[in-house]
Amino acid sequence: MEEQLDKLKATPAYQEFQKFLVTYQTFVDRSVPHTLYRWCGFAGLLFIFMLRIVLSQGWYIICYSLGIYLLNLLLAFLTPKFDPSLEQEMKSESIEEGLSEDPNPEDEEFRPFIRRLPEFKFWYNATRAVCISIFLSLFTIFDIPVFWPILLMYFIILFTLTMRRQIQHMIKYRYLPFDFGKARYGRH
Repeated sequence: MEEQLDKLKATPAYQEFQKFLVTYQTFVDRSVPHTLYRWCGFAGLLFIFMLRIVLSQGWYIICYSLGIYLLNLLLAFLTPKFDPSLEQEMKSESIEEGLSEDPNPEDEEFRPFIRRLPEFKFWYNATRAVCISIFLSLFTIFDIPVFWPILLMYFIILFTLTMRRQIQHMIKYRYLPFDFGKARYGRH
């Protein structure tokens, strides 16, 4: 088995593929500080995909699947890494058992908002999903005939209910997943 793997690694095609992967990773790493340009590129790709869907009037299942996946990524982006509802349950259980006193909410130390899905991974996964969707829309086998208004209405309802629940969670546990609107202090 190892002998076959060594033979595979010695082939020129494998070595070129490895060079491609290293070059690709270099470009991805260099894109990290350029947030605005990355998101503009994502918006451009998404626009191209949506334009393709509208002009060809097909591939609605791929479009719907992409929408659901992007909604899932958005929820992970808006959700804190450590769920405050679980932490609150653990505090109430320890108070009931007499292990600790009930601290005032004002006495709690500040903890920054840490996302379940960081911004870069959100962008990377969303961009990759749009690229895959564009690729899949090139093949007629994935153009499954469906009545698209039903998919659109279902997605709108799903988006509305999900975001309402997320906003209620944000209000209940008093966290804001965005940087704008927060106090900024001078750099030294």
